[in-house]
Amino acid sequence: MTDKFNYEELGLKVGLEIHRQLDTKKLFSPVPSEFSEEVDFTFERRLRPTMSELGEIDPAALEEFKKGKFYVYEGNYELTDLVYMDEEPPRGPDEEALKVTLQIVYLLNAVPVDEVHFMRKIVIDGSNVSGFQRTAIVGMEGKVDTPWGSVGIPTVCLEEDACRIVERGEKKVIYRLDRLGVPLVEIATTPDIHHPEQAKVVAKFIGDALRATRKVKRGLGTIRQDLNVSIRGGARVEIKGVQELDMIPLIIEREVERQLHLLKIRDELRKRGAKPEELKEEFHDVTDIFGNTGSKIIAKAIKNGGKVLAVKLPKFRGLIGKEIQPGRRLGTEMANRAKKYVRGIFHIDELPNYGITELEVNAVIERLGLGEEDAFVLVAAEEETAKNALREVIKRAREAIEGVPEETRRALPDGNTEYMRPLPGKARMYPETDVPSIEITEEFKRNILENLPELPQERVERFVKEYKIDRSLAETLVNDERDELFEELVGKGLKPSLVASILVVVLKGLKKEVPIENITEEHIREAFELYLGGKIAKEAFEEIFKELAVNPTKTAAQVAEEKGLTLLSEEEVERIIDEVIKANIEVIKTKGMGAMGMIMGRAMAKLRGRADGKLVNTLVRKKIQEIAG
Repeated sequence: MTDKFNYEELGLKVGLEIHRQLDTKKLFSPVPSEFSEEVDFTFERRLRPTMSELGEIDPAALEEFKKGKFYVYEGNYELTDLVYMDEEPPRGPDEEALKVTLQIVYLLNAVPVDEVHFMRKIVIDGSNVSGFQRTAIVGMEGKVDTPWGSVGIPTVCLEEDACRIVERGEKKVIYRLDRLGVPLVEIATTPDIHHPEQAKVVAKFIGDALRATRKVKRGLGTIRQDLNVSIRGGARVEIKGVQELDMIPLIIEREVERQLHLLKIRDELRKRGAKPEELKEEFHDVTDIFGNTGSKIIAKAIKNGGKVLAVKLPKFRGLIGKEIQPGRRLGTEMANRAKKYVRGIFHIDELPNYGITELEVNAVIERLGLGEEDAFVLVAAEEETAKNALREVIKRAREAIEGVPEETRRALPDGNTEYMRPLPGKARMYPETDVPSIEITEEFKRNILENLPELPQERVERFVKEYKIDRSLAETLVNDERDELFEELVGKGLKPSLVASILVVVLKGLKKEVPIENITEEHIREAFELYLGGKIAKEAFEEIFKELAVNPTKTAAQVAEEKGLTLLSEEEVERIIDEVIKANIEVIKTKGMGAMGMIMGRAMAKLRGRADGKLVNTLVRKKIQEIAG
């Protein structure tokens, strides 16, 4: 893939933050870290920002508080206790979670701390009932080597995950408590990543180290990758919620593109003489202009008692509609800021449109006294709501004159991003007083080091060398985490190539036909036990797995019996082959051994899954030779 930009010239800097759930009990309570849709109780909370020990209020927390939301929490008694309702002090932390985190520290070439101290991180978006998240540094000074150079890992942290969201409304958000408290490892890198593909390489290495422990959860939402991206002259932007490894380079590329376009807009605004202080909070009531409007949105707002307010943005005409990412404009950025108050805004660069006529546009221009380079933005809503929304627009316009604002953004499925909140500051951290420090003894460290798991790539190399299987099979076994099952089955005397082929080729081949995720390791073990006992042929695996995927409550033995996949005796196999030979005797007399392929095909059509292919081949060959002489 050809680079879209010269990243070295642009001074690209990227840092990663990777969060992965651990498959242990909850961090501060001996409750299973499982999810459930059963709800036994609910309660409500409203969260408020507090000052740090230095007397500062975190800007991200303040921004969240301004939304004026309250939060409803759903829980059930099996997966939630008083700790995670913030009605009882925390216990723990969970010893297994700490042990797994230390394994990760060593696998990332980092140094474990001598004492673990938990801190509180202010989070008031409702995702933590208490209004804070507990987090602790467990390891420091790790590194990842890449073809572009070494990337540092300054911290490996252990923290508790937040609630999972059920429903998000304008003033009310509903959360489920089951995810709250699930142990989460957070790994941060230095901003020494200078190419989008390098970021992917680093993320994969970290992901491999996490998977090597066998104690991380799998599936959507169990891993979250955040990116910190900046270019020379731009600003650090945190992009949250990158789910797919392959999307990382595209998201970085799109952020570089966004920052470059914002810098061009800044330069044009300065060239025009735009000044932040000229962007005043002067709200013009233009409701009368839209008395007979064809815009359904504006008409509805007026009917409901709202007003149409406008603000003047000097020197912004033609720039609000400038594309900064595919399908996204500076106007989109302004609308994202205003979104906490209104669903959308109207600006001069996109009008006339949406039922708003040219006459109405010209009337607003005249009312506001706009020059040729000046723009306006409209909002239709209840008066105070409209003013709040327009204040956000003005704030974003002021930032556009400065360049690229530091902020936290959300990754979108197409590789673009959208505004979430300001970047959090240091004021969000303060000491945890309910969890005592934990000493990491030399004996504990030594025990971890002596029992470190293999990294996935090391395991692939060993499989290729030790079991003589194809590298692609070995990689798929390890990536799909079927490698332990593979070694278990090979240990029973099964041929490695056969086991690998069935676990990879056969199961992957069924993926488009049936839900293979329903096929458990126990199902697979049962099928191989039947094969080892001489009860099924290797050709039967596909049919057995296909049925088990649809009806997972059945056993492999039941499926083999129901579908007639149990092996026939040699006498029964020979009888069926004789029938095939007899039906095609003239062809055999004419073609001799040239009829071998056809006869094998017709024999296997009757015997597939009920006879060993080698036995069928031997008997067919022998009988054709006897006839052909």
